Amino acid sequence: MSPKTFKLFFGIIVLVGIGNGIYLSILKLSNNASMCIKGLGDCWTVNTSKYSEIYGIPIAILGTLAFISLLVLILLDGRTQFWKAYTPYFLFGITLIGTLYSAYLTYLELEIIRAICPFCVLSAISMLILFGLSIYRLVTAQAESIA
Repeated sequence: MSPKTFKLFFGIIVLVGIGNGIYLSILKLSNNASMCIKGLGDCWTVNTSKYSEIYGIPIAILGTLAFISLLVLILLDGRTQFWKAYTPYFLFGITLIGTLYSAYLTYLELEIIRAICPFCVLSAISMLILFGLSIYRLVTAQAESIA
């Protein structure tokens, strides 16, 4: 995959994550149950659970910030020698943490809350795809530095 194609694909998935995160943030902050699509999971139960915040900060906002960080990094990638060298590691680190935390939240949905939020699932899948892409980027960066 060419660097341009990689950035485009990564950027599209990040934008999906940002849009989804903004939607979930508005849902949480507005306390508007009608934003949950009827018949498509139970996002209201998940988003009003005690697990939907950390110290009063909605998880949706934290997720949105993570996706925005990834967007900034992919835009900076290759602009200077520093960003070319370290972006693969930053992408990997953020997506690793995001994927692990998404797995934890999915566990909470399935086993503790006993409700599934389709928007949360979209966020988790987006982060998982980005994690896979970040591994690809890290491996190709390592191969380039060896060659």
